[in-house]
Amino acid sequence: MQATLIDQGINLMLYGMGTVFVFLTILVFATLLMSRVVSRLQRDGVPEAEAAADVTTNINRQPSAQIMAAIELAIAQHRKKNQH
Repeated sequence: MQATLIDQGINLMLYGMGTVFVFLTILVFATLLMSRVVSRLQRDGVPEAEAAADVTTNINRQPSAQIMAAIELAIAQHRKKNQH
C-alpha cells in the first residue's frame, strides 16, 4: 500500500514539474519571438531622431491662453475646496 502511494506521489510530482517546465519553455520562446517582432517593427517604423524631435517640439510648445486660464481656475477651485 505504501509503495503505491509513493509511486503515485512521484508520478504526480513528475507530471507537475514537467508541465511547469513545458509552460516556461513555451513562455521563453514566445517572449523571444515578441521581442524580435517588436525590434523589427521599431526599425521599420519612425526613426528615433524624428520621434525625439516630435517629443521635444511638444514639450517646448506653450499652452494657449484658454488652457492657461482653465488651469488657473482649476488650481483656484482646488485650493478653495481644500482650505482647512
